[in-house]
Amino acid sequence: MGLCKKLLIGDGITALITLILCLSLGLTVVSRNITSTFFSRCEKFNEYDCQKLWDAFQQAYVNKDPCKVPVEAYDPLIAAAPFKHQCNKTMFWSKTKDVVHGLTAKRNDCFVTLEDTLLGSVLDNLTWCGKEGSNDTFTTGCPGWSECVNNPVRSFWNRSSAAFADVACGNVTAMLNGSINTPFNPTSNFASVEVPRFKASRVKKLNVVMVIQKNAISNCNHSSLKELEANMTKRSITYTCKDVSESRIQECGSKPEIACGACW
Repeated sequence: MGLCKKLLIGDGITALITLILCLSLGLTVVSRNITSTFFSRCEKFNEYDCQKLWDAFQQAYVNKDPCKVPVEAYDPLIAAAPFKHQCNKTMFWSKTKDVVHGLTAKRNDCFVTLEDTLLGSVLDNLTWCGKEGSNDTFTTGCPGWSECVNNPVRSFWNRSSAAFADVACGNVTAMLNGSINTPFNPTSNFASVEVPRFKASRVKKLNVVMVIQKNAISNCNHSSLKELEANMTKRSITYTCKDVSESRIQECGSKPEIACGACW
């Protein structure tokens, strides 16, 4: 963009034309950046056609009002890369992202989170949107998570969270934050999107891991957890909760000799 800065110093008309061109170039670079990130992450999963997935991804939001992208817009993308992993390994989380991913990065033999799957991994920490009348992908000027309900990023995570929960089976685990006021927050994706998708015909047991600091007071008796327990009991899904120190979770991640079932 150094050339752009030099060209902008001129008469008004020339500067205006140059500004438009430079902004256009800037948007193109942004689009290329997210494209390269998408493909470089996708290519780590050898069994998928990354171009096909990119096309399905763009189809959801390109040339659309960035506040009018419903969750259903991502159905073709989910269908192109369906979630599939072994029973008893599904890990959900809420307000514990760094802790849980620190664990699964080292112990993917034990647990799999949404962000460890192809789609979750490819789009983790990215921002994107489209604009009416444009075939480009933008990463700036996009509505925030709370600015409008049907924005591209929020709709994707809501749709993928639902699909991920749909395939959960056997014993599933949820890692919640025991240091916040409401560990099981009804507005979280885990509470509002994932838990309602648990089916007793597939999910036999929900093991809640409350992440606490060493020697902290137990939080498994928190009122919000009692609501979760009642919800599971009503659906004939066994519920357990255990307070586990963050240091113990880190120990499990750093010592592969610890059996998955002995992490806590």
